[in-house]
Amino acid sequence: MLEVKNIRKEYKNVVAVDDVSFKVEPGKIFGLLGPNGAGKTTTIRMILDIIKPTAGEILIDGKQPGKEFQKYTGYLPEERGLYKKSKVLDIIKYFGCLKGMTPKDAENEGIQWLKRLEITDYKKRKVQELSKGNQQKIQFIIAVVHNPRILVLDEPFSGFDPINQEIVRDEILRLKEEGRTIILSTHQMDMAEKMCETIFLIANGKEVTGGPIKEVKRRFGKEIIKIEYEGNGDFIKGLPGVKTADLYGNFGEIETEDGIDPNSVLPAIFNGVALRSFSIEAPTLNRIFIDTIKQNENGTSSKQNNQGATR
Repeated sequence: MLEVKNIRKEYKNVVAVDDVSFKVEPGKIFGLLGPNGAGKTTTIRMILDIIKPTAGEILIDGKQPGKEFQKYTGYLPEERGLYKKSKVLDIIKYFGCLKGMTPKDAENEGIQWLKRLEITDYKKRKVQELSKGNQQKIQFIIAVVHNPRILVLDEPFSGFDPINQEIVRDEILRLKEEGRTIILSTHQMDMAEKMCETIFLIANGKEVTGGPIKEVKRRFGKEIIKIEYEGNGDFIKGLPGVKTADLYGNFGEIETEDGIDPNSVLPAIFNGVALRSFSIEAPTLNRIFIDTIKQNENGTSSKQNNQGATR
């Protein structure tokens, strides 16, 4: 188990991370979420021992990480760090050897990963000749080729089309089933909602909310109306009892005012547009993210939202 205990990072007069704590269990995907500049990358770098915390500690199975720590961790950074003039298989072997593999083992594992990600044909190509998405696949392989126990993935789906997103997602889920400890940092809330059991939302270096996704949704407890429709739905924003209405194309997510039953708004919507489908659901992680960050920026995030964070 990975434990992050009350870590803090200061840079002169700036506090980048302030008293952050959480646990990540093996065989789980943990979502480290937050807006740009929230402190996610600083937290990740402290976990990976790239930088040292000003205060607090990071434990693996209750102990301080030893000299072998770097060999059993894998890191996919948001920024690519590939040598563009190197050949694909050569660079996989190079990074595998840095993690303690023999050249032969690194090559064999690299070839297996190239097959899994459907890019075997590129093994002798230079990195700079690959598309952005295929470069991201190479970066992913470098993070996992040495069979790490702990895997940190920062925006792993960057540059992928839907098909390749699915390929990489399935590989991450397979690694999870093998018992890896996985931290996923992403702005793609739909992907985080589908893949993560537990989330931790950070803003301005501090914990905002967190815990198992089901508990976070239950804690927010505000149901929304989801609709698919034909016609002009702009009138919905002005309906009595409607707090917000996010309309995009022929889809919409509608939140009612406190104390207003979502069912009471539906008749007026029926009268104004042709509904293809509708449902009343728990808020999406995307909606929770947006609302919570806005509350935090306005200084109104509630103590209740912090009570469920995993520690």
